[in-house]
Amino acid sequence: MPALVEEEVRERTAPGFYLRSGPSGFVLHVNASAQSLALVRELAAEVLVAAGAEGAAVDVVQLVVSELVGNAVRACGARAPLVVGVEVRPATVSVKVHDPDPDRLPRLAAPAEDDEVAESGRGLLLVENLALAWGTRMLPDGIGKTVWANVALRSRTATAPGEGC
Repeated sequence: MPALVEEEVRERTAPGFYLRSGPSGFVLHVNASAQSLALVRELAAEVLVAAGAEGAAVDVVQLVVSELVGNAVRACGARAPLVVGVEVRPATVSVKVHDPDPDRLPRLAAPAEDDEVAESGRGLLLVENLALAWGTRMLPDGIGKTVWANVALRSRTATAPGEGC
């Protein structure tokens, strides 16, 4: 991420913000808020575009980031300290969200079948379907947990000419 972009990002953020960027991604320490979620989504898009990712991959990573950050906010509350990492690898994008609550683990659960307008309960189902893999890693000494997902740089549903059936 160019230093100028990083400086612009720093200028429009709240206290508790710390961004460390590298050639293939970033790690962002931030307090959970709507503003910080928008910033994380924007940073993820910038990193992916700089790496030459396609539009569909950018959209998928932004959705996965949103869902994992949203789950962390539900587990810990607004303004909780989070660490969000996005790293572009040769074939995948790694997304990690650390929150300080080791007790409230994400769990895959289907929303009620009779509730077509439920506003929650579908996030991890989306992650499950969009990511190549996802999981939770507990940190030692009750420091919290990291929820991670690996997303393909290319859409799994799109097939290049000459590939597939």
